[in-house]
Amino acid sequence: MQIGRLDAIWRYPTKSLHFESLDAADVDADGIRGDRERALVVTDGHARLGKPYRGTENDRFHLVSDDAAARALAAERGVQTEVRGGRFFDAAPVSILVDSWLEGLCAHVGYAVEPHRFRPNLFVRAADGFALLEDDLAGWELSLGPVRLRVREPIERCVVTTYDPGGGASDPRILRYVAQERKTWMGIYCDVVTPGVIRPGDELLRVLPDA
Repeated sequence: MQIGRLDAIWRYPTKSLHFESLDAADVDADGIRGDRERALVVTDGHARLGKPYRGTENDRFHLVSDDAAARALAAERGVQTEVRGGRFFDAAPVSILVDSWLEGLCAHVGYAVEPHRFRPNLFVRAADGFALLEDDLAGWELSLGPVRLRVREPIERCVVTTYDPGGGASDPRILRYVAQERKTWMGIYCDVVTPGVIRPGDELLRVLPDA
């Protein structure tokens, strides 16, 4: 079963900061190589002491890609941070957003909602006739080029989705709609079963586990 075709690959070298667009990506057991391999960890001035300081706490982080600039933004709010290495995923190493899942939201707010608001790794253009929702795919195995993924669960969304990717005013209607009409879901989390290299244009297909 064809779900769609990969349209874009995005990674976030530092958690909660601006994305990078990739023409190809190495995918290993820990997700896209170089994705969320750093985070700004709170050392003073915030309740998240010893934990990553995120977009949930700072609505300007998504506008910068430089760690020093992000640390300065945090310091403006009295929060001291340091950059630490690791892998800083919320739940699973790969996230996917299918464009058809945005259709109701776009109609509700009256404009084309930017997929970047949802910070996916993979943005997929749906195949003709694809009408399934996130929970329909839970437990499925998917192939994307040579990579095989297993869908873990739908992604529950937070206030970060209301932030304007261009730095304009936030739009609370986005999260309100997702909460009321989509069970707070937008996108799916996946684990990596088989590593490999993916590129825009690769087909996203459902496969049987023993195929």
